[in-house]
Formats: sequence, structure tokens, C-alpha cells
Amino acid sequence: MHSAEAFAAIYRRACDRKGGEAGLQALLPQVLSAEELAQYSDAELLSAMSRQVFQSGFVWRVVDNKWPEYETAFFGFEPHKVLMLSPEQLAARASDPKLIRHASKTQAIYDNAAMVLDIAREHGSFAHYLAAWPTADITGLWQALKKRGARLGGNTGPYFLRGIGKDTFLLTDDVQGYFKAHKLVDAGFGSQTGLRQVQQIFNAWQQESGLSLAGISRVLACSVGDNRI
Repeated sequence: MHSAEAFAAIYRRACDRKGGEAGLQALLPQVLSAEELAQYSDAELLSAMSRQVFQSGFVWRVVDNKWPEYETAFFGFEPHKVLMLSPEQLAARASDPKLIRHASKTQAIYDNAAMVLDIAREHGSFAHYLAAWPTADITGLWQALKKRGARLGGNTGPYFLRGIGKDTFLLTDDVQGYFKAHKLVDAGFGSQTGLRQVQQIFNAWQQESGLSLAGISRVLACSVGDNRI
């Protein structure tokens, strides 16, 4: 493994590629405070999570256009109502032409509703659980969602967190390419060792820059490759 590049150098390079600091700053994602995150209802979070599951590997626009039908079919994503669906009712929704015909992703709505309720019982609400998780160990939250939930591995869990405003970096193709090119990891990005190494470097950049993890991730993506942000 090599030493990490100073974030100031990465930031300057990104500014050069995006027409200056103002152009770069306009691209940085917004993150919510813990207090703001805690205001989400369990239904809102289950909806956002389920939408991200369906968007993974699929055309996002199609999912977005169909999502009002999902809100109706799954009772506004109230977890306890979703869990009242029978296997036959889930199967009917998985084959409904108004929705997306995908049995395992439809089942994931049910399975993740159970996870949301379990965690809500443990922590008061699912939102409180997410809000309280320290960003210095955000990959630990990725792994917890993957372990306890359904179809939340890979980038699906992180994209869900980014979508609701929880501060997290993303392992996009450009970000992974940077870490590989600079030899900053000596394990796979899906392994605990690799994720720990990436987390440590992002934490160091955050201490240097004062930016959010989401902001650092976006700046890094803008500084290299094809800018898949």
C-alpha cells in the first residue's frame, strides 16, 4: 500500500476539471444532520430503500415512473401493513404489469419491512438507528444493512443512504479506479479489510478538509476518470 495523496491536491485537480471552485462546489451533494435524518418515518425509509433496490441494475426512470403504483400496492410502505401480505399476494404483485416483474426484488420489500420493524423496536425507529450511526464507520452501516436486510449489498445500501441524506462516500467506478491506481488498498472493495482501508483514508481526508464524506467522494470522482459521480 502507498500513502494517500493530500486531499488539497485532489481538490485543486477537481477544480481545474470543473471550471473552478464555484463549479465544483455546485456539484457537491447535500447531507442531513442527525436531527434531520431522525425525522423520517419508517414508511418513508422503506419506500426509499425499496426504490433503490429496484433501481439497482435497472433503468432508474422506469422505476421512478412506476413508483406511485408501488406506493399504492404496498400501502404507502407502512412496514406492519407490508408484513400482512401473504405469499400469494406478494406473487401477484411480482407479476402485476403495472409494477416491475421481479420476484426477488418484490420479496425484498417484505424482507426489508421486517428488518425495519426489528431495528425500530431496538432503537425507537429505523431513522434513529441510521441517524446515530457514526460516519467514521459508515462502511460498518453498509455491512449491517447487507447482513440484516435483503438485496442491500454492493452499492445498493450506500446509494440508499446517500439518497436519504446520510453522509457516506460511494465506491463508484472512478473512486475505485483512483484507489487501485494509487495502490491504496491491498484487498477487495467488498471485503472487510478493503472497506476498512478505504474508510481510514476517507476519514483522514475528512480531518484534513472538513468536508463531508459525500463531498469528498464527489470531489474525488470529479478529479479523475470519466466523472461518474
